[in-house]
Amino acid sequence: MDAQRSVLEGGVQALTVRLRAFTLAGINATTTTAAPTNKPGTAPTSAAASTRPDAEEVDAWRVGMLTELEALKSVICAAQARLAAQLASSQRAHQRAAGVPAKQCGRGVAAQVALARGESPHHGGKLLGAAEALLTEMPHTLTALAHGSLNEWRAMLLIRESACLTRTDRALLDQQISGDHHSLRGVGDRRLVARARTFAQRLDAAALVRRARRAETERTVTLRPAPDLMTYLTALLPMKDGIAAYTALRAAADTAVSTGHATSRGQAMADTLVARLTGRAPTDPVPVHVGLVMTDTILLAPDGTPGAEEPATLTTPGLAGTPVPAPWARTLIHTTLTSPRSSSNGTSDAESSTSTGDAESSTAAANGGCNDREVGVWLRRLFRDPSTGELAAMDSRSRCAPPNLARFIRYRDTTCRTPWCDAPIRHIDHITPANVDGPTTATNLQGLCEACCRASDLVAGVVSC
Repeated sequence: MDAQRSVLEGGVQALTVRLRAFTLAGINATTTTAAPTNKPGTAPTSAAASTRPDAEEVDAWRVGMLTELEALKSVICAAQARLAAQLASSQRAHQRAAGVPAKQCGRGVAAQVALARGESPHHGGKLLGAAEALLTEMPHTLTALAHGSLNEWRAMLLIRESACLTRTDRALLDQQISGDHHSLRGVGDRRLVARARTFAQRLDAAALVRRARRAETERTVTLRPAPDLMTYLTALLPMKDGIAAYTALRAAADTAVSTGHATSRGQAMADTLVARLTGRAPTDPVPVHVGLVMTDTILLAPDGTPGAEEPATLTTPGLAGTPVPAPWARTLIHTTLTSPRSSSNGTSDAESSTSTGDAESSTAAANGGCNDREVGVWLRRLFRDPSTGELAAMDSRSRCAPPNLARFIRYRDTTCRTPWCDAPIRHIDHITPANVDGPTTATNLQGLCEACCRASDLVAGVVSC
């Protein structure tokens, strides 16, 4: 272990020296581009003129600097992979010695890697899996990464394309693709994936068929925010179904464009998708649940009123925590209220001693809580601390958070509370566990995703969710 540590420290020191030398060379190059300082009325000295590099030389240095830094990034990624795999091995050994069941050994390591690298737990799990594959099954790819012939993303592509192969076949693919790491320089993502996929099919075509069948069970639909108050609605489908759906949308869009009902094929395809999924025209009121957290000033005050332009916050799953402009939120609510099918209700169910109120507004229909497909608006009063702007505390004497307190935590945290994790909240977790007298209060509760809740339970050695 001491030998590995000394080798790693020596490599880091060498990288630091290289980077420092290159940076200093760049500083000298850029400082000598300045005009020489001569007294007024005197001509510049010939020495200064001869030592000043021209713009092409400086730009050549900049290109060299970018190339060197990119190579250093790959070297660092290789070192991180080695460290992550060694951490996982060490943690599993400690857990086995502590009597942890074999199936549970290794849990929590991905979360530690994610925190150390500033990534979400989900991505941390991918990085750890890739690190172990590189260290134990794909040494040539790790060598190519350490020499800067591959970056981390392209190494991940090779790991992904060989995941369905046996250990022996994966080693053969690793030798074939990355054995000569110099041959990988200049190879783009598509060519690299095509090489790996072609060789994998030669090795074990049946494995790729089994992988495709397994992938069909993972079909899903996701929603995530996009710029300018747009969203990405993504469907992961089997290839034949995806092609069929796209062909049908394109045919409908071509008809709309040819008959003059639409000017853009892309817009017509999007409108057709919405119409066929929801059964409504794009201009109709939204008959689904849209959660907004906004102050009473934002909700009621006209445009231009001080404080009326503070953004509202979406609480809809997949978009939780996304800020939206106040005028857009008011327009959404106004359009819903003025719809011929609209209805409205109001409730108040928050406990607080502060005086600043937030309104949580929801538009909904039959599948969101209304009868007869009515479009409605519900207002629920919450309270926040006027000094910090955070939603104010709510308490409960029970071990499990009651529905109103759980809803309050979801509105406050919006996404998983773990650093760098943006996953949806699945559990309301005690920070100080309830079995050691941790109170069920807003200050001692946090919203966590499924993976982070399990990780916190494993680290604490208790079940706190």
